[in-house]
Amino acid sequence: QVQLVESGGGLVQAGGSLRLSCAASGRTFSTGVVGWFRQAPGKEREFVAAITISGGSPSYADSVKGRFTMSRDNAKNTVYLQMNSMKPEDTAVYYCAARYGFSSLPQRVGSYDYWGQGTQVTVSS
Repeated sequence: QVQLVESGGGLVQAGGSLRLSCAASGRTFSTGVVGWFRQAPGKEREFVAAITISGGSPSYADSVKGRFTMSRDNAKNTVYLQMNSMKPEDTAVYYCAARYGFSSLPQRVGSYDYWGQGTQVTVSS
């Protein structure tokens, strides 16, 4: 079983920055993909970014390209989401998700097997 724990959420003013972390524990693998999703009140969960564990460039939603950067530290089994130039519309609960033994960068919620509990991000105007 794999556990994912997000941290780093909070309240930030528009234009500010936050860095989210997602630490994986339990049975981990050398291949797979980790994604970040977010869900605002009354809206569906949406894709933010994804990265493969083994290497390669991340994939981003158009709404965050140029502002958010996803990275990984395989030695720590942790991925990060650096969020800059934040906007009020970035307000949401942010979730990390993982699927192992997979080499592409899926953007569908249903493509991921493991989910964290989420961390709240609030951007004030």
